[in-house]
Amino acid sequence: MRANRIRHARRAAVGLSVAALAAGATTAAGPATAQPQAAPAPAADCSAAYRIQQKLTSGTTWRMCWRYDSKAGLVLEKISYQPKGETKPIRVLNSARLGQIHVPYDDGSVEYDDLTGFGFAQGLVNLAPGECPGGTIKTVKVPDAWQDPNVKGLCTTTRSRGHAYRMQGDTANKVYQAQGKDLLVYTVNQVGWYEYMTEWRFQDDGTVTMNVGATGSLSYEDYDAGDGRGWPIGNGEQAKATSHSHNVFWRLDFALDGSTRNTVEQYDSTVSAPVAGNRAPTTKTTRTKVTKELAGDAKNYRWWRMVSATGKNKDKHPRSYEIVPGSTTKYPGRSYTKHDLYVTQYNACEKFASHNPGCPGTTSKSVDKWVNGQALTHPVVWMNVGFHHIARDEDQQPMPIHWQGFSVVPRDVTAMNPLTPGELAWQNGHWRPRS
Repeated sequence: MRANRIRHARRAAVGLSVAALAAGATTAAGPATAQPQAAPAPAADCSAAYRIQQKLTSGTTWRMCWRYDSKAGLVLEKISYQPKGETKPIRVLNSARLGQIHVPYDDGSVEYDDLTGFGFAQGLVNLAPGECPGGTIKTVKVPDAWQDPNVKGLCTTTRSRGHAYRMQGDTANKVYQAQGKDLLVYTVNQVGWYEYMTEWRFQDDGTVTMNVGATGSLSYEDYDAGDGRGWPIGNGEQAKATSHSHNVFWRLDFALDGSTRNTVEQYDSTVSAPVAGNRAPTTKTTRTKVTKELAGDAKNYRWWRMVSATGKNKDKHPRSYEIVPGSTTKYPGRSYTKHDLYVTQYNACEKFASHNPGCPGTTSKSVDKWVNGQALTHPVVWMNVGFHHIARDEDQQPMPIHWQGFSVVPRDVTAMNPLTPGELAWQNGHWRPRS
């Protein structure tokens, strides 16, 4: 992968102007076409060309704006969710984007910061219609493009995900079931031999899942495995592919119910041995309000949620979103990859988790340095999910996609399951069977 990355770095240097390099420019660009609207927005947050709006078959509508950044690539903004039964959209996120893709090699020879150092955004590729089944491919104008800046590279489509729920009930007279639907928004960016698919999945139950999938090709120039720890690929033991890690960061700026003054809570549970008179162990859950910046680690029986400062559901419970970490291999080699989650106070200069161009001379270069005791009045979440890639014979050719990501899940955003069928809507709270 190294030689191809170096060539891309040279292309980036040629394509960027001296002024843009000096300023660390991350300006936005727009599309040439717009997706047909599934439902009219109550109030437009952006022009039609920059708007994504989809009403799913279950009645849920997702709305958002998009732009394309010269380093982060696709940025989604002003994201709102409106399930059936809600009279207006519920704002979830002010903005959502990648925060870095950090790639260190096991032999210690090189490491890369693909967003800020190796032209991730400029590597946006054209998508064929078959890569966006049933959807719309938007044309993106790529800032500081190496070649033609107009790339047909943003897909918006819908996809079934299987059962959303199933309930047979006590009498078995009727089965309640529904098949879930998702809005998918994704791009593919080529960096060296890798092709990264950045996928945002918006479910009809309010869940948002963020994934990055790596595919493409194993670099033919990375079969030296100079440290002796590479995996043999091909006939015999001669060629050993160099192992490496992909540490992906996401940056989420929540704005629940339209306000960025959200609060953060951490929950931890402890399980104790059975006490006299009990038949099973006991579990106790405690809540800790996170009032200052946090460098957090996912643990068994630990979770976090972002709580709305202004909005409540119809049961008068504060709306919130729970953060659900995905499978990860935490890389201990750098200070900024030693934690799974960072919560920082908003700062416009804090843009990327490592090698942050930010505001020159005023901002530390990595997210771990930003956790310095500030009070959280406008919290920003940075999620770190790692994957240690030890190549295998099956990785050629082309390399099957491998995914890493996480989700944010609604907790008390609505008073009941937003997909509840009408005839079960009376069963809210401590219900009793009807006589």
